Amino acid sequence: MKGIVLSYRGSHHTQNSKQMILKVEGIDSKEAASKLEGKKAIWKTPSGKELIGIVTKPHGNKGYVRCRFEKGLPGQALGTEIEIKA
Repeated sequence: MKGIVLSYRGSHHTQNSKQMILKVEGIDSKEAASKLEGKKAIWKTPSGKELIGIVTKPHGNKGYVRCRFEKGLPGQALGTEIEIKA
């Protein structure tokens, strides 16, 4: 499955750089997003390195998901493609 990195998880005053909000193709409800929990999310850097995260839970009611990365993604990742694997 493919998805798009939307933003960091956070509020108006804080930003959690290890957690990202993802939009996954074909997922448009909270129930469908909850089935993705525990799956791996892989983002490839421009140099070819892979950063791996885990989908933790749904985010909101539109089918977005939260994903936790060990080191966090760089700002360059915003708006780019990410791959979700089983």
